[in-house]
Amino acid sequence: MSVRVLIVDDQALFREALATLLEVQPGIEVVGEAADGEQAVRLCADLRPDVALMDLRMPVLDGIAATRRLRAEQPGVRVLALTTFDDDEDVFAALRAGAVGYLLKDVSSTRLVEALVAAKRGESVLQPSVAAKVVARVAQLPEEPRTRPQPLVTALSERELEVVRLLADGHSNREIAKALFLAEGTVKNLVTSVLSKLQVRDRTQAALRARELGLF
Repeated sequence: MSVRVLIVDDQALFREALATLLEVQPGIEVVGEAADGEQAVRLCADLRPDVALMDLRMPVLDGIAATRRLRAEQPGVRVLALTTFDDDEDVFAALRAGAVGYLLKDVSSTRLVEALVAAKRGESVLQPSVAAKVVARVAQLPEEPRTRPQPLVTALSERELEVVRLLADGHSNREIAKALFLAEGTVKNLVTSVLSKLQVRDRTQAALRARELGLF
């Protein structure tokens, strides 16, 4: 089943180029385009895309406000931020608003397609530089108020530890497979096992949980 995508960006030329790029990708269907967040919210109600590929800095209604509204009004639509900027304010505002991922516009087409597929499944997808910011922010949290993490019921294997360290750096399954000389399907199974053992729902939570446990 294809991933239905709504492209949201105030630059018409970029929207058109991105739509042209995505429409030739197997498993991706571009169902519409929006020039601002307000239009995106309306189109999501009408078109029901799986993923809204959302720019952040737009007129009328910016991407962060639009993401917040979509989470409240159209919770079935996953928002994947796609922007030029990766400063801390934008990153954490987008994630707090409900974006399931954050990518920069210099991302490769292969990585973007992988991110769209993952976003449809509700998985978190972060640019490596963004993943590093998230982990760094957690490391800055005060120790005292945090409860001591419970140990894992089932320990991660050495291979699973290698996988969780790489996904914490924001690598995709394909990149992990290449780094570890494994089949992509094997990596997918390892990631599923890691999420299960860490008792988390997505890759970002896995990275944070692993850090809390001192696994890297």
